[in-house]
Parts: sequence; C-alpha cells; structure tokens
Amino acid sequence: MEKIITYENLRNFAYSNDKIVEGKIKGVVLDFFGLGGQAMYWDDTENGKYFAKNGILYVVPYNNPWAWMNKQAVSITDEILDALFDKYDLDESSPIVSTGGSMGGMSALVYTKYARRTPVACVANCPVCDLVYHFTERVDLPRTLYSAFYNEEKTLNEALMSASPYHLAEKMPKINYHIFHCSSDTAVNIDRHSRQLVLKMQELGFSITFDVIEGREHCDLTPEAKDKYLSYCVSEILK
Repeated sequence: MEKIITYENLRNFAYSNDKIVEGKIKGVVLDFFGLGGQAMYWDDTENGKYFAKNGILYVVPYNNPWAWMNKQAVSITDEILDALFDKYDLDESSPIVSTGGSMGGMSALVYTKYARRTPVACVANCPVCDLVYHFTERVDLPRTLYSAFYNEEKTLNEALMSASPYHLAEKMPKINYHIFHCSSDTAVNIDRHSRQLVLKMQELGFSITFDVIEGREHCDLTPEAKDKYLSYCVSEILK
C-alpha cells in the first residue's frame, strides 16, 4: 500500500507537540500506548508541554491498540517520523528516545531493534519483556497476540519471539536502556519480565539501569519515579 501520512494529516495518526516546542528542535521522544490504548489528543498534553519547554519533539503514534509492535506498527511509526523530519528539516542523526509502559514499554524496546532511525536510548515502564511467556500470563492476551501476528509467515511462537525483548536481546542495539518496574505488578510479573531481561542484558554488556518501585501496581510510578523517568528522556536527548 502507498504511504499516506503527511504533515497535513498527521493528527489523524499521531499526537505531536511540534507547534509548542520552544526554540530549535533538539530531538524526539516517542511514547507508545499500552494494550488497548486508543486515545486521540487534540489539545497539548502535560508531557507534550514538558518536553516542549526542553526543545524536544514529543510524539505519540496511534498504532493499533493490539499492535504489540508488529511489522505494521514499526512501519507506521517510521512513517510518522518521516512526516515530522521532512516538515522541520531535521537531521537524520537527530536523537530519538523510545518510551512507553506495559505493551508500550515492550514496543519501546522492540522499536529500537527495527526502527529505520535507531533511537539513542529507551525508557520503559513495567514493560512486557518475554512475549512467549506473556501469551500464557493472562486470559485476555492470546486473542490480542494472535490478532497482531496473524499474517506472519512463520509459526506463532516464532512470531512472538520476533517481538519479544528477552528473545531479541542479543540483536538489540548497544544504546542506553532505562527500565522501571513496580514490585507489586500483577499484570506483568516483574521477575518474568523486567528482572529477567535486565539480568540478560547486563550479561551481554549493555548499558542499562533498573529502578524497582516498591509496593506499587502496574505502571503506577511514584511522583519521584515519574520525574526520574522524564529526566532520563531529556538527558538522553540533550547529552
């Protein structure tokens, strides 16, 4: 299919804070939705305003709510960035930070592997890391994963591994990774996901930080952790 996303129709496909960015654009923060996320933002968000004050373009792709960073989600995200890079004549080396929570955290991690413009860093909150295990973790998940990878010309297990950070770790770029996970998360088990991935990436020599947020539930960062999460995004762009 031909590409149809342009700057003129961008708001149908993504939120961007580009109209309020102060000064020259210094880089891009991508923020991916969690499972089922389908909001559209017509007014500038709090995160959009925060990053705008730091000269950072903040972009929320409106990917399929059950996308699980499949090939289509990767391509559409690349296309959204194409429209913004062309509009603002951004250098191809402009830093990009990939972020998100839950499925969005997994998407942020997986996007670093497949993106046309490799991000300089990833910041993820309670990310799904082992997609093969996650298929069995909750009864609401198999339908979404089967939907996301239905047209893949491989087995379901192979398709899940192709979008599973834990199984992709050896192939992921050697950039900076910042992982947050809440200790009382019952939706995405910390031990089977973030802790397992962090240990593997440490063994592989990656630069990775791991913040465990004690006593909090899924993606429920404390105010201090939220500030740290955002500060990682800014510092990775401005360094």
